[in-house]
Amino acid sequence: MAETFWERKTCQPGDTIFREGDSANQAFIVQEGEVIIVKVTEDKTQVLGTIGKGGIFGEMGLVDDRPRMAAARAKTGVTLIVVSHQMFEDKLAKTDTFIRGLLNIFAANTRTLSAPSDSSAAPAPNAAEEG
Repeated sequence: MAETFWERKTCQPGDTIFREGDSANQAFIVQEGEVIIVKVTEDKTQVLGTIGKGGIFGEMGLVDDRPRMAAARAKTGVTLIVVSHQMFEDKLAKTDTFIRGLLNIFAANTRTLSAPSDSSAAPAPNAAEEG
């Protein structure tokens, strides 16, 4: 059986891990430290949440191949385990099609609920559309 190699990334307090709008080719698991997820609007930065040890972030883009919805910054010194897009796809390929469909629906619903209130937000697919 092949051994899986997990890439690690370290960041100092205040380091930007990714920016809103960046391509989402990785997700991260916090091994040590804390990360804040922030949304920058016109003149303010809103903290959406804090991710601590054992938490995962950046996974939405792996599910739906869309750009980052928010930015991630190191709140403290952090060690992150990197989950590549390929690793995610390999795991997902072994998953039941029903579960894959649910992941896509969850991602679409989250993006729709997080979008500013305007007509440009695409409606989320429902289970009937997924087949």
